[in-house]
Amino acid sequence: MKVTLRQRKKGNTISLYLDYYEKGKREYEYLGLYLVPKPKIGTLTKFQKEENKKILELAERIRAKRLLEVQNNIYGFRDKEKLRADFMDYFEALCEKKLASLGNYGNWKSTYGHLIAYWPKGITFEKINKEWVQGFRDYLDQKAVTKTGQKLSLNTKYSYFNKLRAALKQAVKDGIMTFNPSEQVEPFPQDEPKREFLTLEELKTLSQAHCKNDSLRRMFLFSCLTGLRWSDISKLQWSEVEYSEKLGNFLRFRQAKTNGVETQPISEEARKLLGERGKEDERVFPNFKYGNWNKTLLKDWLWEAGIKKKITFHCARHTYATLQLTLGTDIYTVSKLLGHRNLQTTEIYAKVINEKKVEAANKINIGL
Repeated sequence: MKVTLRQRKKGNTISLYLDYYEKGKREYEYLGLYLVPKPKIGTLTKFQKEENKKILELAERIRAKRLLEVQNNIYGFRDKEKLRADFMDYFEALCEKKLASLGNYGNWKSTYGHLIAYWPKGITFEKINKEWVQGFRDYLDQKAVTKTGQKLSLNTKYSYFNKLRAALKQAVKDGIMTFNPSEQVEPFPQDEPKREFLTLEELKTLSQAHCKNDSLRRMFLFSCLTGLRWSDISKLQWSEVEYSEKLGNFLRFRQAKTNGVETQPISEEARKLLGERGKEDERVFPNFKYGNWNKTLLKDWLWEAGIKKKITFHCARHTYATLQLTLGTDIYTVSKLLGHRNLQTTEIYAKVINEKKVEAANKINIGL
């Protein structure tokens, strides 16, 4: 069998496709790759020439791979049934595989909702190309809004677009697509959000201030002393609270966000906040929901302590990370304590510490 890379003029572009030929039979595979044709007047720009070169190299690599597959009897004529399958159904199936990690599942489902809003009629794999992917990026950037009608934040755009990239990458691994067209589209940059936190003095003051809900008080302070997310504290069971001579008090639990199993040593103060031990299958903090009412109570509690910062429950986790680094714990250990898979995530807190050092250095001024 011969596998030949060919070009065909299509509107204002040149479409690249593979021509499979064997014993008088011919079949075509359109790659979804396009070249910029030479203008009638003048020449292509340097950027256009470089882009054409990259696209041709990619197409040639695909052709070489197809030829090798044919020679190894792995691949005959293309299985068009896979390419004609609906991508939206495929994406939704990927969402369901993320159910074990509720935080990640929520992001995938939200991305799926925006894909439907962007392209409600559905789309097959064979029709997904650079232009379609770019269109979804433009939709996220210009049209997409939250449930409350707000524009998406930069980090939300980054997250949703990366879910599409991941799905297309998986489709290549599954042998459905020949390449990932999102690789040709510039992703969103990741913004570094301001991570608000409490200083050690503020935390001490808050712990002594009156809070109208004791469960809220204990859970928030527990998060400040352990770095656990709300999602992990709210589902924590007594069977996950353990003690050993070697580790002392510790937690052995599965993170809701990553689904990873963590072993987390906790201090005596943190253990006291949990209260008297209950039955193994009971939650440590039963019947507590962090809704709008308790968000208001948190604000009231902070106000009672004289703290004017905009603090949410998740800021307790930021507080833990920042205080650990401030008090000299190395960044690798802090990363492990937080359950981060990537050290770069923890480095955001280190930048906060460096900024505070600069502020502190500039406070000493003798008027020279």
